[in-house]
Amino acid sequence: MRQNNFITASAAVAEIQILFFIIIKEGNMAKQTSTLPQYQYKKKHGFFYNLKKYRILTLMCVPAIVFFFAFNYMPLPGIYVAFVKYNYRDGIFGSKFVGLKNFEFLMQSGKLLDLTKNTILYNLAFIFLGNIIAMLMAVLLNEIHNKYFKKVSQTLMFLPYFISQVLVGFLVFNLLNYDTGFINGILVKLGMEKWQPYSDKSVWPPILIVVYLWQVTGYNSVVYFASICGIDTSIIEAARVDGANCFQKIRYIVLPSLRSTIVILLLFALGGIVKGNFGLFYNIVGTNPMLYETTDIIETYVYRSTITDFNFSTASAVGLYQSIIGFCIVMASNFAVKKIDPEYALF
Repeated sequence: MRQNNFITASAAVAEIQILFFIIIKEGNMAKQTSTLPQYQYKKKHGFFYNLKKYRILTLMCVPAIVFFFAFNYMPLPGIYVAFVKYNYRDGIFGSKFVGLKNFEFLMQSGKLLDLTKNTILYNLAFIFLGNIIAMLMAVLLNEIHNKYFKKVSQTLMFLPYFISQVLVGFLVFNLLNYDTGFINGILVKLGMEKWQPYSDKSVWPPILIVVYLWQVTGYNSVVYFASICGIDTSIIEAARVDGANCFQKIRYIVLPSLRSTIVILLLFALGGIVKGNFGLFYNIVGTNPMLYETTDIIETYVYRSTITDFNFSTASAVGLYQSIIGFCIVMASNFAVKKIDPEYALF
């Protein structure tokens, strides 16, 4: 439970950072695309001037900065653990240096390619389907004009995200259990044969994707909804006066306005494309060998292989492997975006 709370807190702070980044990015893009003559602009100001000008937004970003500095940058020297045979007595820098030996764990297992493939394919489905559905939910939510119904809808959308993945695992088990599951209970009453999902590996990718989307999509729609709320209402009113219907406003005004948000969120998500959602896979699938072929990801395999001896060095080596691949993917994606349209690149 403590780990799930920590993950929820880190995700919330990450959303604040992403939202702040998008606000600044769109503000800069709006300034660059202004129709005012160039001579009306003053000389470009420095970093501290912008901090003062956007001091409210900067203060909003302080918790995210402190959080990421404390939990993402200060632990960076711990990367050294991946190159030593760690033991408690000698500590990190006193442990024996073994070079790349810890990386041989995945290489020699013969499962590196399959585990990486499963992790990437699941994350691709999570990223693209998740963003499409989150954007759709944000657009539909924006079209709700009844304030009470909108608040109720937002609450119902956000609620699954704050449910522990342990409880989600119990929920899925009670739905799919062969003997007492809700679905099999209905099938029996209809005179049909019972379904055995826990022995059928082919059905689990769709199940895991549906469960993930149910739990996080509503929360992920917050950023898209915030971007939609930032659209100038006079533009939408002008389109309505000109006779544009709901679908035309969404197609020609709302969706183009979300372009920068979509690109930024995709670039952020691609950085973690090799890191699987351990809580989701472990709590729902568990340790069922019959399902490993289609549900095993890097995190679950490493957990099963290292839990008996608490091999922190191997776990650190695997984490470094994932981080390097994610970094390369983000750099390549950002380079491609910069070539197409520099305004949408992260840097």
